[in-house]
Amino acid sequence: MPALKLTRRHGLLAALATLLPAGLPGVAQARRPLRIGMIGSGHVGSTLGHLWTRAGHQVMFSDIHKGPAKKLASELYPLAREGTPQEAAKFGDAVVLAVPYGALPQLRHTIGTIVGTKPLIDPTNPYGWRDGKIGRLALRKGAGITTQALFPQASVVRAFNSEDMTTLEAETFRTPPRLALPMAGDVVQALYVAGWLIHDAGFDPVMVGPLSTAMLFQPGNPGFEARMNATDLRNLLGVSADNPVDRNLAAQFSGGM
Repeated sequence: MPALKLTRRHGLLAALATLLPAGLPGVAQARRPLRIGMIGSGHVGSTLGHLWTRAGHQVMFSDIHKGPAKKLASELYPLAREGTPQEAAKFGDAVVLAVPYGALPQLRHTIGTIVGTKPLIDPTNPYGWRDGKIGRLALRKGAGITTQALFPQASVVRAFNSEDMTTLEAETFRTPPRLALPMAGDVVQALYVAGWLIHDAGFDPVMVGPLSTAMLFQPGNPGFEARMNATDLRNLLGVSADNPVDRNLAAQFSGGM
């Protein structure tokens, strides 16, 4: 089945309702342990890597300086290893951009063709003072569509950027209701992968919409650092709970379908 693209917010839910069979490849892929290529081994890469290896996923850490990646690989062995960014991009079923937003233009040349059409999870946040021209562009147009323009073949999903990593470390698997993390993307299979990684990290995924809606939870917008459960986050962002992505994920979490 080819990747299902979501191009408009209006009509999205009705279209998905007719196009999401239980056997959708993205759902089946997300239910098995994944190989994750982590581009960056700082606070973001380290935090997410710890959460995902605890859930049984394999992570290849990479960094421009080998020390942090090697240290994490040693700490999290045997589910972790270290490599170059190119090796991590090739290794992963999904690839994570755990770097400052200003590094993305260079990474486009380094790993763009290797990533291909894989799920590319983008937890980076743009800041004009730090990330220069590309940061200012992402703040103005939205980081989701800006990242997608840099990696045009990839199945980009904005996720894990709405809360500080310190918050995620403190709130993982908290007593229900769990902390909710929003996600947005244009490829359904990639959204299922991201949703399962949010779940396996100890949080509840909330599908917001296509990449254009990711602006709702980047810095300076209502969903950024909202620290809410799923119901409250949906109310804040005006998102319905009755959407096929969240419904299908919830059924999978509970062992249904």
